[in-house]
Amino acid sequence: MRHYLLLLLSVLAITFTSCRDDFEFEPSTGGLEFSRDTVYLDTVFTNIGSSTYTLKVYNRSDKDITIPTIKLAQGEASKYRLMVDGDGYGQGGTPGKIFNNVELLAKDSLFIFIETTIDYSEYANNTTTFLYTDKIEFDSGANYQDVDLVTLVQDAIFIKPNRELPSNIKETLTISGINDSIIGHELTTPDELHWTNDKPYVVYGYAFVPNGRTLTIDAGARVHFHAESGLIVDDTGTLLINGSPSTDPDILENEVIFEGDRLEPQFAGITGQWFGVWLPSGSQNVLNNLTIKNAVYGLWLQRTQGNVNTTPRAELKNCQIYNCSNYGLRAVTANINGSNVVINNAGEAAASLVLGGTYNFKHCTFTNYSNNYQQVPVMLTNFVESVDSSNPNQGIILASHLNARFDNCILYGSGNIALSQGRNAAQDYNVTFNHSLIKLVDYSNILDNNELYPYAATQIVNYNSCVLAETTTQNRPEFENPQQNKLRLFKPTGTSTGPENAADNTIAQQVGPDLANNLRPLAPDTTADIGAYESIEAPE
Repeated sequence: MRHYLLLLLSVLAITFTSCRDDFEFEPSTGGLEFSRDTVYLDTVFTNIGSSTYTLKVYNRSDKDITIPTIKLAQGEASKYRLMVDGDGYGQGGTPGKIFNNVELLAKDSLFIFIETTIDYSEYANNTTTFLYTDKIEFDSGANYQDVDLVTLVQDAIFIKPNRELPSNIKETLTISGINDSIIGHELTTPDELHWTNDKPYVVYGYAFVPNGRTLTIDAGARVHFHAESGLIVDDTGTLLINGSPSTDPDILENEVIFEGDRLEPQFAGITGQWFGVWLPSGSQNVLNNLTIKNAVYGLWLQRTQGNVNTTPRAELKNCQIYNCSNYGLRAVTANINGSNVVINNAGEAAASLVLGGTYNFKHCTFTNYSNNYQQVPVMLTNFVESVDSSNPNQGIILASHLNARFDNCILYGSGNIALSQGRNAAQDYNVTFNHSLIKLVDYSNILDNNELYPYAATQIVNYNSCVLAETTTQNRPEFENPQQNKLRLFKPTGTSTGPENAADNTIAQQVGPDLANNLRPLAPDTTADIGAYESIEAPE
């Protein structure tokens, strides 16, 4: 029996010794591999935290190792912060800077998460941008390895609500006809009412142009709106945007650009990042060479309930509106003149013109290639249905005169019907489409007896010399890449000409150069093209 006990104890001792060996970590001898050799943190604004970026560290060896140190080269003075394998503190006096004895199993990996917040004023030297760099260092001496960190930092002008101390209550706005409390900042000083191109602007809450004041925005200005932020122009306030044509179609150096404040490439096409521009203003608002991207409502013209005698008004020239979760242009009983306007990718309608109003669009491109069900390029009605607040089960129909004219315009998209119309007979419905291309793919013939479309025996709407796309291939515009908001026209490759050489030249002469600043018509053609762009030869 004693022999059996000795044998059993020997087996147990060997087993436990083997288990302990499995969890013994050896010092790293280098040879770590990384998912990238440089981590580029996309542009950040001064004192605004970056997104979180990831670096993966691999141990390809057959041994469990201990990495003696993982640290930032600038140590605790670095503006970067690390989280190593779930540890966001480390062993330094400042969290996220220095990590000692980090264990990594054989054939395994660990994650390092990287963030930064940088005060531009500490480093800049008479420039509006600069590169901030550091390194993540692994081990030292002969086993030393590193990964570079690079961030572009921009100085910015911040428009944000004031806080009342000691109560710390945020500034709220007093808007004509609005009783709700809206957090934002009223623009009152000369500097606040003149936005230049010297530095980008970052807006928190709503920037508000009060009655009797004018916000002027210079060519080349860049305005970034935080989530749930926007621009509001009150009843008698005025918005003047003085953008001008650019020579570079990608940089758009002279364009005024409104977009969100998330600058990472993956956010470039994300809708609904900020609210949009709301113009209840009845003043002569003029918007030249403006691009609006990634809002809920790109441009919204609707008076407040308290301003029943105000008609929101805007002059749009060379404007682009893209990637809006609801509407690119939403106008309710408004007055708009637009030329060389392009709107694309909106959740419900690129342009929604409802409850009447007065609209004149020349050489505009209204497209919609969003993935939302039943989206349309243009929605047009002289009424809306609302709910009676005293009787929620009872609907109310409001109607108003509609006068709308579309000259040399494109209405096209990924859906079959590019034009949604609704008429209430109690009010006028005066609509003309002149030399315009309209997609109406009606395989079910549901439009045949609708007096608002060109197939009915009796028509309310005037279709003058229009080009109809009645199948998915007939008269299809050869856009460069509509899903990516590239709506330049290429010369057609097939027999169908679509918008090419089909415009009303008299209107073309009134509007002048196209959105790319090309002459209209563009030689050798003698007749202009329909839409905001003259067609060009496709690159080989």
